[in-house]
Amino acid sequence: MIALSEKRIVVTGGSGFLGSHVVERLRAQGCRKLFVPRSAQYNLCRQSEIARMLEEARPEVIIHLAAVVGGIGANRENPGRFYYENLIMGAELMEQARRAGVAKFVAVGTVCAYPKFAAVPFREDDLWSGYPEETNAPYGLAKKMLLVQAQAYRQQYGFNAIYLLPVNLYGPRDSFDPAKSHVIPALIKKCVDAVDRGADEIEVWGTGAASREFLYVEDCAEAITLASARYDGADPINLGAGSEIKIRDLVGLIADLCGFKGRIVWNADKPDGQPRRCLEVTRAEREFGFKATTEFRDGLSRTIDWYQAARQSVESEEHAGGQAAAGR
Repeated sequence: MIALSEKRIVVTGGSGFLGSHVVERLRAQGCRKLFVPRSAQYNLCRQSEIARMLEEARPEVIIHLAAVVGGIGANRENPGRFYYENLIMGAELMEQARRAGVAKFVAVGTVCAYPKFAAVPFREDDLWSGYPEETNAPYGLAKKMLLVQAQAYRQQYGFNAIYLLPVNLYGPRDSFDPAKSHVIPALIKKCVDAVDRGADEIEVWGTGAASREFLYVEDCAEAITLASARYDGADPINLGAGSEIKIRDLVGLIADLCGFKGRIVWNADKPDGQPRRCLEVTRAEREFGFKATTEFRDGLSRTIDWYQAARQSVESEEHAGGQAAAGR
C-alpha cells in the first residue's frame, strides 16, 4: 500500500470524463502533486513528447486514462485510428515510464477487451477465451495489449504495472455529442430534445435485446484511486456494479426520468453491439475493498440533472452573446 498524498502523480486524460473525477478524488484525499498533461502540450503518441512530459513532471505514479474512444458509430468509422493511437500511446507511455524509473503504472483498459460471447458474468480469467465484438475489436484489442505489456514488464523488469477493466461508465461530464457519445448520454439527449420539441417519438439503434452493465463515474474514480494505493498484483481486475439491464428497459427508464411520453422506434438495421455485458466483480472487493455504492436510478437522475443544467448554461451564454452582438 502506498500513500498517494505523498506522491507525484501524472493522470493522463485527467481533463476528460473519467479523468476529471479521478483528479477530484485524488485532490480530496490530499494529493497536491498532480500533473495533468494536455494534448495541446504533449502528443502522447510521440516518444519524444512522452519523454519530455516525464522529465518535466517526474512522476512516481502514472494513472493512464487517456484514450481515443467513442460509441458504436465512432468505432465503426475509425477502427484504424482507434487501434493505432490507443496502442502506440499505451505502449510508448509504459516503456518510457519504465525507463524513467516510475514506481507504479496504473493501466485502465476497457470492457470491450472481453470476447463477444464470453460467459456472463465476465470473469477476468475468461479474457482470452475468444475474439471481441467486431465493432469494438480494434479499440478493445489495443487497450488489451496494455495488460500483456504490464505482465511482460513485471516478469522481465519487476515493473509495478496493474491493469483495471471498467465496465460502461455514465455520469456528469460525459460526452453528449451524438458523434462521440455512448448509449446513456445518447439516450438522455434524445429524450430531453424530444420533450423540448414536443416530438411524439424517438429512434433508437438496434433491437433493444442487448444488455449492459453500467458503473457510475464517481464510483469508478473511487475504484481507481483505491487500486492505485492498495493493489500491486499482476492479475487484471474488473470494475463494475455487478448487475445488468436490457437496453429496452434502459430506454424506458431514461424516458420516464426525462418525462418523455412518446413512442420508441427501434431501428433494427443498426447493430446491437455485444449481446450481453455484466462483470464478475468480487476480485476488486477482495483485493482492494471496492464495491459500487450508487443506485442506478439515482445515478441516472444525477446525470440527467447535470445535462439539463449544462444545456441551460450554454443556451444562456449563446443568448447573452447574441444580445451583445445586436447591441454593437
